[in-house]
Amino acid sequence: MSDSTVAQQLYSPLNQIHLDAGASFTDFAGWQMPVRYSSDLAEHHAVRACAALFDLSHMGEILVLGPEAADALDYALAGKLSTIAVGQAKYSLLLARDGGIIDDLVVYRTGEDRYLVVANASNRDVVAAELLDRCSPFECEVQDESDDIALIAIQGPRALEILQELPGLHVAGLAELRYYWSVAGMFGEHAVLLARTGYTGEDGFELYLAPEAAPALWEALAETGAGSGLVPAGLASRDTLRLEAGMPLYGHELGLDIFPAQAGLARVVNLSKEGDFVGRAPIEAQSADAEMRVLVGLRSSGKRAGRAGYEIFADATSTAPVGLITSGALSPTLGYPIAMAYVDPKCADVGAELFIDVRGTRVAASVTPLPFYKRESN
Repeated sequence: MSDSTVAQQLYSPLNQIHLDAGASFTDFAGWQMPVRYSSDLAEHHAVRACAALFDLSHMGEILVLGPEAADALDYALAGKLSTIAVGQAKYSLLLARDGGIIDDLVVYRTGEDRYLVVANASNRDVVAAELLDRCSPFECEVQDESDDIALIAIQGPRALEILQELPGLHVAGLAELRYYWSVAGMFGEHAVLLARTGYTGEDGFELYLAPEAAPALWEALAETGAGSGLVPAGLASRDTLRLEAGMPLYGHELGLDIFPAQAGLARVVNLSKEGDFVGRAPIEAQSADAEMRVLVGLRSSGKRAGRAGYEIFADATSTAPVGLITSGALSPTLGYPIAMAYVDPKCADVGAELFIDVRGTRVAASVTPLPFYKRESN
């Protein structure tokens, strides 16, 4: 194999900090990212009880800017991005031409004619290429800025308090910032986009800034939050947190073979917006398909959790599976096994009793509404 065919190993601008903190690493979409620092449970509980820091610098950031940027994104994506206000964010989907899901995205309107599209790390290149192609008929530019942006998230009930105490951070109206809104500010001499968004089910913020400024921001946050119980957290706890919050993960609950309605995301597809958009025709043509599996939550007792790829059966003895788990774990917050799974529609009613094949043993589980965990409103 030639050197040109070997995938390049990518490192976060915070890599040395993670090494110094004794993090364990995993390869994620070609990136060496921290999977944990101390223990998965401790990091998970820190987010629920106080706060934790996450390095998300592997995510993709693509700018769409120009006089017709709004119209271009209305065509390129499933949602109506032209109607969100400057500073607002919106969850959306990039659909394939057959209606499957290429990626789920968060889109920030950072100016009248300027949008920041945040893609999953594994889909950065395909999202950038698709946006470049789909936006080409419009008067706008598409720029992949991923290499020039680092992303740090602080999540948990004390996240706001820590940010308010952070030396060098200057952001107007921080306390009043609403969920899924963002604001431009400064950290020292560096511009930062601060958004009240996250992927844990808790209150929290995500901070976008230049890679060279990321280590100073991380260390300042860690020092400021140390007395409030703030800890660094890795991808393992992020996964159990998002599972408890019922948030889908690309490659598990979402993919090219999944349609939005199956994943409970029909509301994300705006069929009322004028004009065409990629994926519209097949979505409109979909009929009530009795064979199309749908996403549900599952709860079981005991400590044996179903994992991704485990089959689901209608009873304890049947041989034909009626579903498949996409994500599962023993919930650290709730204390019992939870899972998300695609099951036959006839088995999807809340309260339906099913059985998970856990390494040859049928474990009873019941269909339960998503999310499994929802934080208390202040």
